Amino acid sequence: MISAENNMNNPDSICLVLVTAPDSDTAELIANTLLEKELAACVNIYSGLRSLYRWEGKIQDDQEFLMMIKTRLELVKNHLIPMIQELHPYQVPEIIALPVVECAESYLNWIVSETSGNESHPLEG
Repeated sequence: MISAENNMNNPDSICLVLVTAPDSDTAELIANTLLEKELAACVNIYSGLRSLYRWEGKIQDDQEFLMMIKTRLELVKNHLIPMIQELHPYQVPEIIALPVVECAESYLNWIVSETSGNESHPLEG
């Protein structure tokens, strides 16, 4: 394992992004689009998530799907977040980027090599 701040590939710029979705179709659309556009190296989709939260003054209790997106931090603000917002049905989607503190060097290098942020692919609708 290497510390994220010590890798020559600038690994402190890799991150884990958490995004919830209302159903598997939405999660798969977002995941496939991010992968096709090389904005993510990997997206895990977890079902069976129960979310309790406040929305418009009321407590909500919903079943959701959680995506764990592995990417480079430099792609998050200007590419990944806008793409998710464009595809997501929620008015305020959860998009939270977390830093990576430690990472296997081979995994880190794989994330970096698979995420060029290629914007040449048209958005499928």
